[in-house]
Parts: sequence; structure tokens; C-alpha cells
Amino acid sequence: MNAGLVADTGGLLRALACRSDGTPSWPAYTKALTEASVVIVPALVLSEVDYFLRLERPAMQRLVEEILDPGTTYELEAVVAGDLKRAMEIDVKFANLSLGLVDATVATVAERRKQYRVLTIDRAHFTALRVGPRYNQALTLVP
Repeated sequence: MNAGLVADTGGLLRALACRSDGTPSWPAYTKALTEASVVIVPALVLSEVDYFLRLERPAMQRLVEEILDPGTTYELEAVVAGDLKRAMEIDVKFANLSLGLVDATVATVAERRKQYRVLTIDRAHFTALRVGPRYNQALTLVP
């Protein structure tokens, strides 16, 4: 198993997407998800995933069941008041990126949990972002 990672919306959706024959649509994303020692899912990401899966209720139900199953590597990460405050600081610091609350929260959770690998398709935002007290910690984008 690899190190843990924090799941962003697009990365999680790609990791879970399957073709009609059941094979992964995006094998590299699926592999990253299944090989991680822990997959941290910020609650705001789960809300956004639910929006994209609003017409795929069985898929969303399976995902929630997996996240709640203590036998999986998923960890649902509640977003607390301190996270929202820090997310807004990151959003202001990187105002030129137009991050938004969800991406800034993914960065905040990565920073707080010291899990700097992010499962994402959003290369533009997460490549430019830095976290940590001096904003000097880059995030590793997966895959």
C-alpha cells in the first residue's frame, strides 16, 4: 500500500467511474484509490460528489456505504470551524486561482492531517497551491 491521500471531487469521481462492462474508466485513478493506506474524504467533497451523482443514486449509496464501513481505507473527515477559517485564509492567499470553498478545504484537510497527496483532476489549482504556516509545502497530485 502507498501513503494516504486526500480525495478531491473530480479525482474521487474518476476513481469510481466504470464502463458498462464493470472495468474502471480511469484505471490510474482507481489504482491510486485502492492502493492508498487511507483515503480521507472531506465532508464538503462528499456533498459535491453527491451533486454529480444525483442521477446515479445506487452509485452514491455504494460510496456512502463504503465510506462508513470500518473495513475500508476511507475516512470521512468532518469540516470543523477551524477548517473553514483556514480554508478562507488559503482562498484569500491564492485569490488569483479562484479556488472556492471545496478546493480550499481539501488543501486545509491535507495540511491539518499532514497528508499531502491529493487525488484530483484539478492540476491548475492544486499544482499552484502551497500549504503550511509559511505556505511552502507543495501538494503531490495523484495519479
